[in-house]
Amino acid sequence: MQILVLGATGFVGQSLVPALLEAGHEVRALSRNRERATAMLDSRVEVVEGDVLDAPTLDGAFEGIDLAYYLVHSMSAGDQYEQRDRRGADNVAAAASEADVDRLVYLGGLGETGNDLSTHLASRREVERRLAEGAYELTTFRAAIIVGAGSESFEMVRQMVKRIPVMITPTWVRTPAQPIAISDVVAYLSKAATEPETAGMTLEIGGPEVISYEEMMRRTAAVMGRRLYVFPVPFLTPKISVYWIDLVTDTPPSISHPLIEGLKNPVVVTDETAQERFDVELTPFDEAVETAVTSARST
Repeated sequence: MQILVLGATGFVGQSLVPALLEAGHEVRALSRNRERATAMLDSRVEVVEGDVLDAPTLDGAFEGIDLAYYLVHSMSAGDQYEQRDRRGADNVAAAASEADVDRLVYLGGLGETGNDLSTHLASRREVERRLAEGAYELTTFRAAIIVGAGSESFEMVRQMVKRIPVMITPTWVRTPAQPIAISDVVAYLSKAATEPETAGMTLEIGGPEVISYEEMMRRTAAVMGRRLYVFPVPFLTPKISVYWIDLVTDTPPSISHPLIEGLKNPVVVTDETAQERFDVELTPFDEAVETAVTSARST
């Protein structure tokens, strides 16, 4: 199968591309910097230069492609990321449709629906809706925190528990979440390539446990050989808490602020279709953390 990966040099893309190659697919990667991407990716990957935000640069990128993965997110660009995400989705939907691509697989965000979504999750839903307007068949996967070395959300947790043994936190630390290992995300995404019946489906994916952010931090600290004391207080809002997170982590504010705002929303799987349809043996949270922490130490 001829596959195009948009976002191949990102956190998820760098793990997905090897899995697709291992499965025997021919992989093309779109990158704004062809030389950098070529150096990062397997020599078997065809790298084309282009930018989802610049429609003319997509000419020819989708030619001969059967399936495309959309793993692009503009949150690191700053305050205008919602507008950039909308433009990127519209440009890709148009280019893929014109090239008669059969299917597109999108990795979005897990979480409840409604009007109380954070800006970050609302943007993920908006991208999903815009991609669905293309002339191809769309498969959407929704995931919460992805645990792995290089994950911005998990790296923020890892740095906090490494640097702060005592935390005074907002009550959002008790919001339920269902973190998932990067290896499991890649397993779902790669298996979707050979499951055409998932076309048109929205699939929620999560790890084997539903835990609070407080427990997530405590267990991450334990894996790292540290003790953590967490004291939630009602008057400390997420908007206030982002400022001390800025002080103690290296996560850019353009990323940390939307992520922290989103912690008010539960991110839990409510539909087990993905787990029932795909044969994915889910990785326990502590094991996923151990792998991520070990990988982070080696880089």
